[in-house]
Amino acid sequence: MNDFSRRRFLHNGLLLAGNGLAFAMLGGCQRNDSVEPLAIATGTLASGPQYGGKIRIGVISGNQIGNLDAHKPLGGGASFRGWALYSKLWEWQLDARPGLGLAESTDVNQDGTEWIIRLKKGLEFHHGKTITADDVIFSLLRLTDPQLASPYAAYLYSLERNHIQKLDELTVRIPFAKGRGFIALPECWMSWGGIVPTDYDPVSNVVGAGPYKLKNFTPGQRSTFTRFENYYKSGQPYADEIEIIDFLDQTSRLQALQAGQIDIASGITHEQLPFLQQDDRFAVTISEADVWHSFDMNTEKAPFHDVRVRQAFRLIADRDELVARVLHGHGRIANDIYAPSDPAFNDQIPQRKQDLAAAKALLAEAGYTDGLEVELVTTTGTALNSAIVFSQQAQKAGVRVQVKQVDPSIFSGPKRNAWAFSTGGGVSRPFLLTVQQHDGPHAANNKTHFSDPRFAELITAAMAQPNLDERRQFIHEAQQIQHDIGGLLIWGYSHVLDAASIRVAGIEPDRTGFAAWRTDKLWIANT
Repeated sequence: MNDFSRRRFLHNGLLLAGNGLAFAMLGGCQRNDSVEPLAIATGTLASGPQYGGKIRIGVISGNQIGNLDAHKPLGGGASFRGWALYSKLWEWQLDARPGLGLAESTDVNQDGTEWIIRLKKGLEFHHGKTITADDVIFSLLRLTDPQLASPYAAYLYSLERNHIQKLDELTVRIPFAKGRGFIALPECWMSWGGIVPTDYDPVSNVVGAGPYKLKNFTPGQRSTFTRFENYYKSGQPYADEIEIIDFLDQTSRLQALQAGQIDIASGITHEQLPFLQQDDRFAVTISEADVWHSFDMNTEKAPFHDVRVRQAFRLIADRDELVARVLHGHGRIANDIYAPSDPAFNDQIPQRKQDLAAAKALLAEAGYTDGLEVELVTTTGTALNSAIVFSQQAQKAGVRVQVKQVDPSIFSGPKRNAWAFSTGGGVSRPFLLTVQQHDGPHAANNKTHFSDPRFAELITAAMAQPNLDERRQFIHEAQQIQHDIGGLLIWGYSHVLDAASIRVAGIEPDRTGFAAWRTDKLWIANT
């Protein structure tokens, strides 16, 4: 499968070691258009991975208690725990593309309606059971079981789950509906597709094939995992134990890191970077990721049901200023489309820039000659900051944006798809997975309610085309439609900042933005 070939992405990042490296924090309207790769120059880290010790990782769970379910994780901490507990047929490579994991080989037919997957030999679960085709089938059926009601089942919308076939002990045939091929199976199954044994239970028998096995779990507080000696990657993992500790918010977690109560804080805010730069006990890994930030316009509600208003708002945004002030320069501007690392990404679409005169003209055509007032719903952190900056920019076009901040639990709750205008965003993922999540014809979380017949036709065609060159044509046209009439105002991509004690190694720049989630790579120097 050439489209899913393994590639390394190591050049777009930098490591900061407290005061040991010079790095100018950007503020105001300054910009940082490029980040040069650097490395920590210490003899301790140059000696290579070492075994032993315990690594404590702080995660933000908010007020969600969370769980350990491989296929229906609840809360931010649950997804992080999943990286330690479970392995998948594919795994995310550093370039944010799928590479083989538990699978030895995969093949898809010419219209994407049939996948043949063969497991590697000799794989084991945490309790010693050999991994077989039966476990793969069980895992896929569990993920898509209507009774489980996993929100991620929707990503596999055309799966013919009653016709999955075991070909031998290591090989499975997975069919999709005729005319609805699904070449994005690696992307869409991988993130929430942990392979579990047929006797799996998310409470009483929490067993996977990840680098660490469960020792104990206190919901909403902490969980501890011990090294799995028969992990499928030879020689890994390195630490004896991984402890994942839940925190309500970024502030309390930063305090715990500074107090030595945790070793790693993944995804710190840009505002926290200066505090860690001034302390030589810590290093910060900066990954140039494709994490995108947006203002989501509901195309079914006024005033955004009018495409001219959507186009006007995209012309109001000063993306350079948003990146400078909201991301403190740790990012780059976006062009209202996502997945720039996807090999099929359309980079020929001209970059949209602020044009207040054109925005005012479009609003006048739409009947808003005397201006417009809208409510922008947002939550804490980067989202709130971006909303404030955009509201200031909109004033110059005669648009009054009333920023309404709500609690994170409300923002991500049942009302999230009902607002006319809200902040949004997504993580670094390939195009066909992201479109399944956000604005495609079968999107599981379509806040914009975007619907266009030609766009749906192109996505369906792309999903059924294994050949990258031919698929690229469909995606290019689809992204042009998103850029012209879609409901997402994607203003920027942010770097992801992972802070860690200098005694922890193994975190490297990662296009996925999950550098500190790869627990199988982490190790402690001089244990």
